Amino acid sequence: MKTLRDVKIGDTVKVVKLHGEGAVKRRIMDMGVTKGVEIYVRKVAPLGDPIEVTVRNYELSLRKADAEMIEVE
Repeated sequence: MKTLRDVKIGDTVKVVKLHGEGAVKRRIMDMGVTKGVEIYVRKVAPLGDPIEVTVRNYELSLRKADAEMIEVE
C-alpha cells in the first residue's frame, strides 16, 4: 500500500482510499481530498513535516500523520 507520505516531490498521484476514523477522516474530506482526486506534491519541509500539496487547484499543507491515511496510486 502506497500512501501520500511515500510520494516524491513533483509527482502527481490519484487518491484510492482514505483510512482513518470519524472526525479525522471527515476533516481530510472537507479539505477536498476524496477518492479519485489528483494530488500534486509541491514541497516537503526539511524534517518531512508538513507536506505541501496541490489539490483541486489550491495549495494545502498536510501533517505526516494525515498524509499516511491517504492511500494513493
